[in-house]
Amino acid sequence: MSNKKRSLKDLLLIHEIAFIVLILLVAAVGAFGIQLQEKSSQESNRINLLVQEVQQTRGDLYRQMKELFDAYFLDDATARTEYDHFTQSVENHFVRLQNIANDQSEKKAINNLHQSYRQFVNETSSIFDQQPGISRDKLKKTLNSGLETGLFNRYEKLLAHTEQLLSQKQVELDNKLKDSKQISTLLLFVPLILAILLLVFSREFLKRAIVKPIEGVLKATAEISAGNLKHRAPEAGAKELASLSKAINEMADELATSQEALVRTEKQAAQGLLVPMLAHNIRNPLASIRATAQVMESPEHDTETRDSLIGIINTVDRLERWTGALLAYLHPLKPQPTHTKIQHIIEGALEPLHQKITEKSIQLTLPAWNQCDESDTVFTDQHLLEQVIYNLLLNAIDASSKGSSIDVTIETHANEIVLRLKDRGCGMPFTPDPSAMSAPTTKRFGTGLGIPFAFKVCDVLGGALAFSSRNKGGTVITIRLPMVLNVSNL
Repeated sequence: MSNKKRSLKDLLLIHEIAFIVLILLVAAVGAFGIQLQEKSSQESNRINLLVQEVQQTRGDLYRQMKELFDAYFLDDATARTEYDHFTQSVENHFVRLQNIANDQSEKKAINNLHQSYRQFVNETSSIFDQQPGISRDKLKKTLNSGLETGLFNRYEKLLAHTEQLLSQKQVELDNKLKDSKQISTLLLFVPLILAILLLVFSREFLKRAIVKPIEGVLKATAEISAGNLKHRAPEAGAKELASLSKAINEMADELATSQEALVRTEKQAAQGLLVPMLAHNIRNPLASIRATAQVMESPEHDTETRDSLIGIINTVDRLERWTGALLAYLHPLKPQPTHTKIQHIIEGALEPLHQKITEKSIQLTLPAWNQCDESDTVFTDQHLLEQVIYNLLLNAIDASSKGSSIDVTIETHANEIVLRLKDRGCGMPFTPDPSAMSAPTTKRFGTGLGIPFAFKVCDVLGGALAFSSRNKGGTVITIRLPMVLNVSNL
């Protein structure tokens, strides 16, 4: 079969045509054999009829000779009448012989035989017409030497030649009939062989086009009903069965998607109950910390103390915004884009991480910022992107060993900015899934929300997030964002 699937209707039509052709072939072979047998039988009857007619001419000729002898040796008065009767009978036989003969050799032999008989009749008729009183010795000599040893002997030779010709034709006919029977027998084997081949082909074809695909469909339905949604039915066989297998596979995909959506919904419901409670418990201490810092802020303190208090207040505000963003993660995000520099976003994300970077002696490499360069100015949601970079850098720091390095690079293009975070950590033990509600975590108290949140924010900001392995160990995180967020799509 070709690559194009055939329907069961087409397959049944092909089999019906094959059986009809086989039946017609058997009928043709049978008709050929019957026709050949009938033709041979007719030819054999024709030759037998010729031989019979020839033998009857000989018999009538002998009777004519007898009547001729009876007329002159027994003085039979009715001999001439009987003689003429047999003459007419022989002539009728020759007429039938001429009608039965169908080739030139037969007609020539019959004509020669007929001419010889006419010569005989002419000679014998002249004897009947001779004057009475002819001597018997002279008549006997005429009959013996002129007729019996002359004309009659010549007629016998022609008659023997004709019979030999007919006998030869009968032998040829028998040989031809024998060959025809052999051919007919061989031709009868052709439909038999074709029938066997058609049977074998039909069995194998039905097995491949119908039986095996049905077994695959039954197995697939059993596996899927047992919960194995990754099992697939083979899309093979007839067109209808392939379509059925395809529909079952699509149903399994939809069931798997629905199952994943159900799991995500359940996780989201659980997170929806947990996160607000955690956010409430975090916001209360943050409010107290901020209030205390504001109360302590006084011009009487030295510059270093005032800067620390301002830093505490800024950090508390940032944590408050991030807590709000975490709550917003459970709901559709609504970015609030502003014109800002990517430098400010990265520095804002790094500020809460300075202590961790110092504790692990991380060598942090940042781009060489040019304050006058406007090429790194983007129109996006600063706070959402800042939290994404914070979470990703925190993961990089936690995955890095003491004294390791983290590189932050930026590439600016006409309509796009590419930010890459490169660490020398142990690498990611899993492949992040953009559609997952949470990701596996290697942290003891990790929630697994950082990476899914990053995917969600990048998607909302019109960008993309990708993870790849770094040469000689580590991970490269690539963030692609448009220079200007298209607010019409929000």
